[in-house]
Amino acid sequence: MTETPGAPVPSAAASPTSSSPTPSPAPPSAGPSVAPTVQPVRKALSEAESKPVYDLDPSQRVVALTIDDGPDPRYTPQVLALLQQHGIRATFFLIGENAVEHPALVKEIADRGHHIANHTWTHPDLRHMSESAVRDELERTSDLLHRTTGRLPTWFRAPGGDFSPVSLRVAADLGLRNMSWSVDPRDWSRPGTSSIIDTVLKDVRPGSIVLNHDGGGDRSQTVAALKAYLPVLIDSGYLFTAPPN
Repeated sequence: MTETPGAPVPSAAASPTSSSPTPSPAPPSAGPSVAPTVQPVRKALSEAESKPVYDLDPSQRVVALTIDDGPDPRYTPQVLALLQQHGIRATFFLIGENAVEHPALVKEIADRGHHIANHTWTHPDLRHMSESAVRDELERTSDLLHRTTGRLPTWFRAPGGDFSPVSLRVAADLGLRNMSWSVDPRDWSRPGTSSIIDTVLKDVRPGSIVLNHDGGGDRSQTVAALKAYLPVLIDSGYLFTAPPN
């Protein structure tokens, strides 16, 4: 299955509103996240706001790096270390059943300044599910991430990028915008480190949203590819952005 947004600060992330990035500071040093003590307030979105975002403003030389299917204790720490090394802020689309098993990793992602986002509880194909089942997948995950970090996710990505009318409606009702991608190296299929690198560097454009994975299997190729292509993108003048959370 495939997985599958200022003047930005170099090598640090900025934050888009709608499809245009706005300034965001570099990732801060780790600090404790605070569990919420009140129920989250969700703002229902309009139909226009809930349309999936596939790329950012092409007039700015920015890239949004998105990491799916974690957290995973084998690979998430390695990805976090690389992002810290390069001063990059990314968006982590987390699966609820993984997050509940590794709350410390969820907190670390948030405390390092990255954005947490909703990737359902069990990673199902939402196109064949009832509205109540879809709502349970999304709401349960958002509530867990909020309890764990004190931050309510505002972005959602459907597994496989398979958004449906039902999932779009539920996400809008829960205040979740929908993010897809424009660069997919299919790293989940383990095509080889060189293939992942080549696809990203060939397909990336100003405003690209890049899809990678830190969970769901052996992600050693993804980690190796990130080590190689992130410095190339930085040296090519790309800046990194992540959506506000």
